[in-house]
Amino acid sequence: MTAVERLKSGETIKGTLIRAVDTPAVALMAKAAGLDFLLFDLEHGAISLEALHSIALTGRAAGVGIFARIPQLEKCFISRFLDSGVEGLMLPMTSTKEMAKEFVRLAKFLPVGERGLGSNGGFTDYTMMNGLTIKGLMEEQNRKTLVICQIETQEAIDNIEEIAAVEGVDVLLIGPNDLSISMGMPGEYENPRFIEAVDKVAAAAEKNNLAFSIHGPKELLSKYKKRQKMEMFSYDLSLLTDAFKSVKEFCDTLD
Repeated sequence: MTAVERLKSGETIKGTLIRAVDTPAVALMAKAAGLDFLLFDLEHGAISLEALHSIALTGRAAGVGIFARIPQLEKCFISRFLDSGVEGLMLPMTSTKEMAKEFVRLAKFLPVGERGLGSNGGFTDYTMMNGLTIKGLMEEQNRKTLVICQIETQEAIDNIEEIAAVEGVDVLLIGPNDLSISMGMPGEYENPRFIEAVDKVAAAAEKNNLAFSIHGPKELLSKYKKRQKMEMFSYDLSLLTDAFKSVKEFCDTLD
């Protein structure tokens, strides 16, 4: 099964966010490290669609889920990213049920959404639909496509029950930095109001049979894993910076 299928079946998947690495080899590195997915940041990062396409195809071949955070709610980002082979999309600042509905409409095929069909592309692995009928292909891709609503505003917290109830949404993922900023408490992750907001999102996810996740550092993930059921771990670290620091620290011991 793919990472998406495993998550939807109730398994836990583990991965991290990528902003600056655009070589297809990173998918193979993730596989060798035992990760289930990589989430590429096309909202803040400088990775191109062409690079993402190559990484997505490599990820499919290696069995690593390749997901992307899109810049904004636009058809051009959703359809082209999915058609290029990306298996999951995350919409930043998902704050209303209307945004969630439009996201699903563009990301999933009928009868769930209204995604346009490009039948021979990255998302079909260039195998001429594997002999599936068009209906069969659409059903298969709806199962294998992940729709992630990133919850990072006070408005989203206020509307979380309606967002979580939108058919076709698969994951509610907390963005702690922007959420805390929106709530007027930048970085105050121990603030009772912030904790209450996260708990509210987790409860809405469980009620609607959605996966719950937080993209954050080790301390934050550890804290909320103990408080809430979390099916998708998105560990936030600076891959190259942390690796370079470890090289420097080791070399310092040799001085």
